Amino acid sequence: MKVPQTLINSLQNIQGFNESTFIKAHENDASPTSIRINPFKNSDFFNDEAPVIWSDYGKYLASRSDFSQNPLFHAGTFFVQEASSMYLEQVLKNTVDLSQDLKVLDLCAAPGGTSTLIASLLTPDSLLISNDVIQTRSNNLSDNLTKWGTMNTIVTNNDPKDFMRLFGFFDVLVIDAPSSNSGLLRKDPNILKEWSDANVLAWSLKQKKMISDAWSSLKQGGILIYSTSSYSKEENEDIVDWIETTFNAEHLTAKNTDILGGEVISEGSFRLFPDHVKGEGFFITAFKKKSSEKEVFIRSGKPIKNNNRRTEREIFRNWIKDVDDHTWFEKNGDYFLIKPTHEHAINLIQFNFNLKKVGTKIGKLSNKDLIPDHELAMSIFLSEKTNKVELSAEEANKYLRREDFVLEEEIKGWSLMTFKGFGLGWVKILPNRINNYYPKELRISSKEA
Repeated sequence: MKVPQTLINSLQNIQGFNESTFIKAHENDASPTSIRINPFKNSDFFNDEAPVIWSDYGKYLASRSDFSQNPLFHAGTFFVQEASSMYLEQVLKNTVDLSQDLKVLDLCAAPGGTSTLIASLLTPDSLLISNDVIQTRSNNLSDNLTKWGTMNTIVTNNDPKDFMRLFGFFDVLVIDAPSSNSGLLRKDPNILKEWSDANVLAWSLKQKKMISDAWSSLKQGGILIYSTSSYSKEENEDIVDWIETTFNAEHLTAKNTDILGGEVISEGSFRLFPDHVKGEGFFITAFKKKSSEKEVFIRSGKPIKNNNRRTEREIFRNWIKDVDDHTWFEKNGDYFLIKPTHEHAINLIQFNFNLKKVGTKIGKLSNKDLIPDHELAMSIFLSEKTNKVELSAEEANKYLRREDFVLEEEIKGWSLMTFKGFGLGWVKILPNRINNYYPKELRISSKEA
């Protein structure tokens, strides 16, 4: 791939930029393939792969495969993520007390790389709100967080300005901002078709508006983490200066620089170049909010219809482990499993935001029987009492394609299909057939595994 001279010229005065090695990395070196392990569904499948040194769960793969044909991907045991963006883990660990129960907003969360990373580090009683303004992207975000299996997440489909209503609500605000994406051009050369100085300036204006819209939702002493996949100073260093000036925010000092071996700039920011690290171009920085923002609660409307009754508890006991530690609510016939500590926040958010996912959807009740939802199949809170059927790789892919297959062991009723012990979804085994309940919208292609 030929790097255009206009891009090279725009980077000449950026700290850490080396023209010759930058061009070599883009024109001669392949982009590395990396994944991040789900610590809640820890498979040993990738144990022998090289680690991403700045992530406890990151791995480099020797070659890229078709992940859509890997049942472990659909089971949520790993997420495909660019290695440099995993440096968010180090910034979070160095700026936030992750042992505390936190409220975190991931403002531009799709497709889920930042959110699944954050979810891997939070306490169970923390609350993560993952948002994306584009509906189709928020659907994909919901699917990926469902695969991750945790309960302490809410997915919203809202404009950043909607979060102005939540004054001082969040302890942490993460903005992995949409950008000109020049840092990813080695992975996707088509980015160059859209890149221009004018486009960079347009993105910087959008980034400032996004930060302005969400700033009031961060509490005093709260942490803003801002990142982009752009090389451009206008989207990075200039945004840092603008945040400090506009909001009188404290730019936090960068730490653990030795683990990266990359470029530390402006005392509190990291800029990653592909000729410096095994990853793509990335910029990340952090701030502490000094100004006072009194936490207020907007009107929450009617309370959650909580049907946490004994009859339901006894039904759910066979499906949910440690059921007495949780609560749930019913809406339009669906039951949602949540943490008791999150009930007030969910009540607040559900009447003022467009919710795509809340906690873990358990399913519907029919008389005294549960019709389990796919979210429950993927949940780390599913009871060990649940009937499970272990599938081979061939059988698992047939199941994921919603093709017919035969089971040697046929215990009538609901069964969880598993691969290497990890849940894929439900079937209902009847006397003369097997009903496949894997969601049609998630069905994989007919390509052979």
